[in-house]
Amino acid sequence: MRTRSSPLAVTMPDPVVITRPQAQAMELQRRVAALGREAIVFPLLEIQSLPDNTQLKETLAELERYALVAFVSPNAIDAAFAARSDWPYDIPLAVVGEGSRQALQRQGVPASTQIFFPADPDRSDSEGLLQALDLDALRGRAVLIVRGESGRELLGDALRAAGAEIVAVAAYRRVAPLLDDARRRQLEALLRRSSDWLITSSEALRNLLDMVAQLNLPDGTATMHRQRLIVPHMRIAETARALGFSRIVQSRSGDDGLIAALQSCS
Repeated sequence: MRTRSSPLAVTMPDPVVITRPQAQAMELQRRVAALGREAIVFPLLEIQSLPDNTQLKETLAELERYALVAFVSPNAIDAAFAARSDWPYDIPLAVVGEGSRQALQRQGVPASTQIFFPADPDRSDSEGLLQALDLDALRGRAVLIVRGESGRELLGDALRAAGAEIVAVAAYRRVAPLLDDARRRQLEALLRRSSDWLITSSEALRNLLDMVAQLNLPDGTATMHRQRLIVPHMRIAETARALGFSRIVQSRSGDDGLIAALQSCS
């Protein structure tokens, strides 16, 4: 007698949790889904416009006085270009990551504009940018840093120590999203599964652990620590380890790097 063989069990890949702000998550969600992975958007940061951007507009009106304009994030680029439409493209620009380079392209910055960026894709941060800049050439000259209301001071402090005149202006604000009932249920459901979490900022990771703590689950934090994190910067990996995570994959910067890391983890 011939017996019917049992079908082989199909193992589905873990879902991927995209934690960028909502507006910036959609393209990455599309690319993750194209890999055949379930892509879940769970923002850990909200980007908000300033209640009053008068200072931003006044500062950008005097761009011609600066030897360099440095942007700390794609959000800074988008807010600055929205505040001044007649951008003078002969002023050198500086960015810290691949996402910011892509944001400049979306804003129509011509290829002829000089753009400084980290040469090492594993150091797409302020430290990497500082290595790419000619600090001696900036001595005694004005440098504008466009940033959020809060953030690291390393870039400004290092340029100031090199003799540059630093002006920093806020272009947006970052806040932790409200953990309302719907997001609470979503986070509880995520903790019941094993997922790959794409974490693109240390602040976002801290917000995540704060949200988990708000759930008041007996083993919530321990369960979160067992999830796998994919992070695009060494600094975020260091933060994750300090916060108790051990399953950490460091990718190259930008969406391409995150996608490549997901493919290698599948």
